[in-house]
Parts: sequence; C-alpha cells; structure tokens
Amino acid sequence: MKRHFRTSGNLAAVRWLAKQGLIENNPMIQYRFMHRLYKRIFRENTMRIRTSLTALGLSSILALTGCASTTTETSSARPLTTPVVVETAQIFGDEVYGATTDAGYALPAIPINRVDKKFHRQIVNYETAEKPGTVIVNTRERFLYYILPGGKAVRYGIGVGKQGFAWAGEAYVAWKQEWPTWHPPKEMAARKPDVAKYVENGMGPGISNPLGARAMYLFNEQGQDTLFRIHGSPEWASIGTAASSGCIRMINQDVIDLYSRIRPGRNSKVIVIQ
Repeated sequence: MKRHFRTSGNLAAVRWLAKQGLIENNPMIQYRFMHRLYKRIFRENTMRIRTSLTALGLSSILALTGCASTTTETSSARPLTTPVVVETAQIFGDEVYGATTDAGYALPAIPINRVDKKFHRQIVNYETAEKPGTVIVNTRERFLYYILPGGKAVRYGIGVGKQGFAWAGEAYVAWKQEWPTWHPPKEMAARKPDVAKYVENGMGPGISNPLGARAMYLFNEQGQDTLFRIHGSPEWASIGTAASSGCIRMINQDVIDLYSRIRPGRNSKVIVIQ
C-alpha cells in the first residue's frame, strides 16, 4: 500500500482504497479522507515529499534561495527535552558586537542594548546527551545552542520561520560559505517584483544580502539539500521573532562565530525542535 501511495498520488490512492472496499465509494467521503491524508502527509512526512521533489528536479525553484517555503517536519523528527534550567556562565556584550571588517566587508556595530539580553551570545550550562559539536535549535524559545564539552554550550539568539514556514527534525551541515550569493525563489519574486532581478544571477555578497556574512547549508540523512539554512542577517531587530522564510537567521557577528566552530560533514549534527 505504501508503494502505491508513493507512485500513484493521493487521489489514486483514495480510489484504490475505495476499490478494495476499505472506504465507502462516496465522493464526499473520499474527498474528506483525501483531505485528512493530505494534512497528515504534510505535517508528518513532508521531508520525504521534499526528497521526492528534489529527485524530480522540482525543488530547483528553491535550491539556491537560502530558505525553503513550507512548514515541514523531517522524517527523523523526534522529541527532545530542553533542560529545565539553563544557567548563564558568561554573557557577551559590546566587545563582540562592535563594528568590524570581515573579508573586506564593513560590518556595522549592533546596538546590542536594544536586543533583549537573553538573546545575546553567552556561555551556558547545558546538560545533554548529544555530542560536543552538535547544534540544537529551539525555535519556540528562539535559541541556538552549540554544544561544548563539559556540560556547556554557546547560546545564540535567533530569528525563526514565521507561521507556515517553520520546520523541525534532524539534518547536518553539508557545506558552508562566507559571504554567500542570494538567489530568491521565483515564488518570492512573484510576491515581491523588486527582487525578481536576482532570481537568475543572484544578489552578490554584501551587507544588504539577506543571507548575511555566512551561510551553512543543511542536508538530510539521504544527503539531499533540505533547502534550509543557518545564516546571518542584516536585520538584527528580527532576532527573537518569527519572521524568516523558514531558515534560522542570526546576527552577523554571531553567525561568524558559529561558522568558525562548525566542521561540515555528517558529524555536524543539527537538531531543530519546536
């Protein structure tokens, strides 16, 4: 039955069930059943669908965007218990958020006093069974943890996907790039004609580039691009909010720090929880 679902599509699958006498041969009942099936697939197994689309070449619409555009949960999603208490051991301020030059690009200082202090970069006590080097993203709390040895982690404030653009599950950092080029998806260009000129050739690196100073590209267990990224952003005021198109956005100074710690490959595990 599972193979039939995968190869024939939702409508054919429902008709097949009716033919087998497993559901009533009534168009209204079939429609309701298909609607429930559709919701279940997209809520619980969307990453499998995304994988199939990639195999068909349909994901090329978003492949270079830096962000995907649908609510998803990876097939390997699993609950993860956040520590009851996360104690701060060290908090960073102006000394890491000041103006700097990186690869020839001038990064302005972040008015960090205007950002909620809990979203400042800090070293925290964080007990977890995950290995050092693992990235744990808590989208509900708007935190990204980079696990350190000895029960500690670096915690960064993040911006996450707005409603309808969020995701959860496991992935790994397949590769990373300094000052990446941004290619908006065609569907975004349709909504925002002013970015249409960047669809083909992309927006070059720079302080106004939506991917910021760094981008880390997340792949699934099958080695295929999830279309989700961890990246910098010039919009520091969006940290702590749900405003992105599904990606994890960070203050540029923070994403540069995280980037320096990440070693791409299947061991660079990323866990996203909601």
